[in-house]
Order: sequence, then C-alpha cells, then structure tokens
Amino acid sequence: MAKQAPSGSDALGPLAEEIHACRRCPRLVEWREERAADPPRRYRGESYWARPLDGFGDPAARVAIVGLAPAAHGANRTGRMFTGDRSGEWLYAALHRAGFANRPASSRRDDGLRLDGAYVTAVVRCAPPANKPTPQERDACLPYLERELTLLASCRTIVALGSFAWDGSLRALRALGMEVPTPRPRFGHGSEATVGEWGLLGCYHPSQQNTFTGRLTEPMLDDVLGRARELGERSG
Repeated sequence: MAKQAPSGSDALGPLAEEIHACRRCPRLVEWREERAADPPRRYRGESYWARPLDGFGDPAARVAIVGLAPAAHGANRTGRMFTGDRSGEWLYAALHRAGFANRPASSRRDDGLRLDGAYVTAVVRCAPPANKPTPQERDACLPYLERELTLLASCRTIVALGSFAWDGSLRALRALGMEVPTPRPRFGHGSEATVGEWGLLGCYHPSQQNTFTGRLTEPMLDDVLGRARELGERSG
C-alpha cells in the first residue's frame, strides 16, 4: 500500500522544527541572539526565544495573514508571531473582533490563544536590524512561506500587512506556479488582487508609526479582516 502524504496539520509541525533550526543568514542569527543577550531593562531576566519563528494558527485556515518579520523584543522574545509588542496587540485584538481568535491578547506560545480560520506568519523568520531584511535574506526565507501556503490546503486568501509582505506574498505565489498579473499589482491599504487561485488583500502594517499617527485605525483594520473572511468563505 502506498504511503499517504502527511496532511497540512501533520506536516506543519516538522516544518516548524526545520524553521526553528535555521541559520541560513549570519547577520540575522547574530542580531537575534545579540538582542536576546542584552535586552532592554523592562525585559531583563526573561528567557528569549531567539530563534526563527514558524507561523501560528489554524491548519484549516482559510485566511493567511503575512507580516514582515519578528520584532527583536516582540516575537523574538516570546516565540510567537506578532506577540509581545504593540503591533501584535493591535493585530490579535482585531482578530478577536473578527471572530478569528478566542481571546483578544497574545502573550506567549503557551498562553492558550487559539485561532479559528486564520494563520499568522511572515516573509522573514528572524528579527532583522532596523526591521529591514536584505533582498538576499528575504529570498533565503521565502521557501518557508511557500511551503506553509502549500500546507494550508483550505487557504486561498492572504492579507499582506505592509508593502514588504505584499511583495513577498506575490513572490511566494509566483514560486508556487501562480501567474502574477501584468502590470504587477501595487500595494495599498484595501488593495485587492487575484493571483491564480489566490486572493490578495493589502493592509497597512499595525506598527506604531501607523497606529499612533492615525494612518491605520481599528475600523480600517476591521474592514480588511472582514473582507478577508468574506473571500475566505467564498473560496470554500
């Protein structure tokens, strides 16, 4: 009898272990470990994750939310994407309002938070200096996103948080054999594009520079997640 291929749920675990062990990018390895060794005073005494981050969420998700990279004292500390900083506070509160999360806050990998219908990930898996990965670091990390999207068998909708995530998502979809439209879809808040069998939505990143200035408001974020749910349900 032929051996059955692992399901997405079964295969995401081994992929996560592979991601955690990655040391492909020397600059990022050095940076993530240096930040953990010399944290700000408010985090001294905490044990940092200080490894690359796998995605987090529902293996049966219909919506994937893609960010840029972990924050040095956010996810690099807590071990979960978008957890431990203000961006994560905004994102998980919005996911809760949209019915994707069982609670409005995320603190650590073992805090009991569950996502239903959504999966949170990023283009780059290590915290980069100044939040700016190089093109080479992006390209070294993209295969992890490609494999996650492949394993999320029910997912056909991506929310890209920021222009870097929009570009990375387009690159990942193209690598998976999807035809990217010409002219290439441009990022904007509320932008929509169809790439093969996938729907792509743009959303301003919930960084403090956007939320403190009012460039991104809670209703704006809620609208994008509501649209993502609508598209995800249609794809089912």
